[in-house]
Amino acid sequence: MLKFAFTAIALCLLVPGVEAGQLAKPTGQVILAVSGTITNFNADGVAEFDLAMLDALQQRTTVTETPWYDGQQSFSGPVISDLLAMLGSTGDSVTVTALNEYSSMIPMSDVQDNPVILATRRNGDVMSVRDKGPLFVIYPFDLDPGLYNEVYFGRSVWQVKSVQVE
Repeated sequence: MLKFAFTAIALCLLVPGVEAGQLAKPTGQVILAVSGTITNFNADGVAEFDLAMLDALQQRTTVTETPWYDGQQSFSGPVISDLLAMLGSTGDSVTVTALNEYSSMIPMSDVQDNPVILATRRNGDVMSVRDKGPLFVIYPFDLDPGLYNEVYFGRSVWQVKSVQVE
């Protein structure tokens, strides 16, 4: 928990415009809305992000095989726990919802114990809606083969539009 608090403080210092209760407003198309138990937001109780805002966060690259693509793929994007820390979130889980309204509840322990990313890119290219974008929850299958199973595949939501912290 102490690591989580330090990460939140560090991210607030690194991302311009982030103060308690305030986050810079997106200037491009909003591709993610985070709501629920958060303390930093830029709309009516919601933190909205465009691609540039997500790109400004520290990125992680996961190179792994998945059941959705042939061969190893490179996914990159912000680590979900870092994003949640920056927003001052508290809760036991996050519900991730896709453009088609599919949703999956992810225990907070998943994102705190593993560098799960909200991928914005696959093989260096921005992910389009046609190719499971604009955002795709990617578990670190490369680091822990025990995550490569149906439970975590079901939590790996693609075409993500929102995250609700509960």
